[in-house]
Amino acid sequence: MLGGTTLNLSPVGKKIKTVFFRFLIIVTIGMISSQVLYADEDLEEPKPDTYNKLKVFSEILSLIESNYVEPLASDTMVDGAIKGMVKALDPHTSYLPPVSYKEMQVQTTGKFGGLGIEISIRDGVLTVVSPIEGTPAFKVGVKPGDKIIKIEDESTLDMTLQDAVSLLRGETGEPVDITIFRESFKVPKKFTIVRDIIKVRSVVKKLYKKDIGYIKIRSFSKNTSVDLDKALEELGQEGITKLILDLRNNPGGLLNQAVEVTDRFLNRENLIVYTKGRSEDQNMRFTSHDKVAGVSYPLIIIVNGGSASASEIVAGALQDLNRAVILGTQTFGKGSVQTIMPLSDGSALRLTTARYYTPSGRVIQENGIQPDIIIERTLVDELKKEDGKQEESKEKTRLRRFLREKDLKKHLKGKTSIGGVEQNSKTENNNTDKETAEVVNNKDLLKDNQLQQAVSLLSGWEVMKKMFKNLKITTPSSDSQISMN
Repeated sequence: MLGGTTLNLSPVGKKIKTVFFRFLIIVTIGMISSQVLYADEDLEEPKPDTYNKLKVFSEILSLIESNYVEPLASDTMVDGAIKGMVKALDPHTSYLPPVSYKEMQVQTTGKFGGLGIEISIRDGVLTVVSPIEGTPAFKVGVKPGDKIIKIEDESTLDMTLQDAVSLLRGETGEPVDITIFRESFKVPKKFTIVRDIIKVRSVVKKLYKKDIGYIKIRSFSKNTSVDLDKALEELGQEGITKLILDLRNNPGGLLNQAVEVTDRFLNRENLIVYTKGRSEDQNMRFTSHDKVAGVSYPLIIIVNGGSASASEIVAGALQDLNRAVILGTQTFGKGSVQTIMPLSDGSALRLTTARYYTPSGRVIQENGIQPDIIIERTLVDELKKEDGKQEESKEKTRLRRFLREKDLKKHLKGKTSIGGVEQNSKTENNNTDKETAEVVNNKDLLKDNQLQQAVSLLSGWEVMKKMFKNLKITTPSSDSQISMN
């Protein structure tokens, strides 16, 4: 019996050796590639346990190939193993198969369309971080914190982020059905959204009370800083003396644009943001320019749980440097750096390699940015629209308590303090609002209590300055919070 068993498994054993040898070659090639990527870094020697685990992996692969009830392609199993390995990390790390990586590299040509939402994964469920204003998803009423439980008829439970993106993308003009669960819904609801090329006016401007400028940045795309300059110039010609910068529901975008936007409000060289990773190449510092004076208007920045990544860099820097008062609710807390690493077969690894830190050393990851003035958003009009029912009484107590980075399954842990590169924006950018700055009537403010408070504070800015002067501080610091419910 023993001899028979040995003879039956002998071919498998030979195949195991072949597969294991193949995996050793792959590992060696990977180490060489890493050396090229970080030439000045001494790589850690692989631990013996790593080889033992690879041996077990190759044994399992060979046994499946030889004995599974139906024939399977080894590529399918290896891809599945890679996805499983990546899934064990934070939700922003992902494996990009060759087709997905190629699509990411090629600029949008009109063949594929999107919905206009930033998504992440919480406890295995696809979740909306923020819809971008003006996009198909925003127009049909998708909100931050919505849980997408189905795409068409396919459940999103334990679905990878990359697989979800692939399902949501498609031909421009083609509809896609997504089923959403929201805390105010008694049962999940189906939303039909028509895919479109996402063209977003990244910068929108308005005028309040004749001297208070308002600028909303919807996303940080390639021309955001240029559009901001144009908006500031036009508002300056209108005679503004104070400014509101609205970063609510802004999911982020390009790191360099976040730095440029922050730079517009600083007068001398200051540290804006820095990153720290495991290697020296991942440690970067970004500072403001010293040659051009920034605008000096009193500044209030409005944020909420849909403000993520690049938005948090801007808010955190200007808060640390005492250049702006931050108003609203706690931000999302996405403060990690993802680096795209091409692989030999045309695929790529999108790997979290570092964390962002504000000038004072605060960690954005998981923690987010706490406002100086905490104001919960009330959306009475929107609540009345849902189902045509008056369900707002219970919902008001939890409005805009969006899920944040720390709620995500296997999220990268933040730190309290210490003593890069943002992915390209998926949106196309249009020029700033071509309309001239308009004076917005009181009805606009009545719909938005956070904006109303910002306008009110700036209207009494001189009084506010005197109040803080008497308290011997210039503006609220990151440690002082004022709750205004």
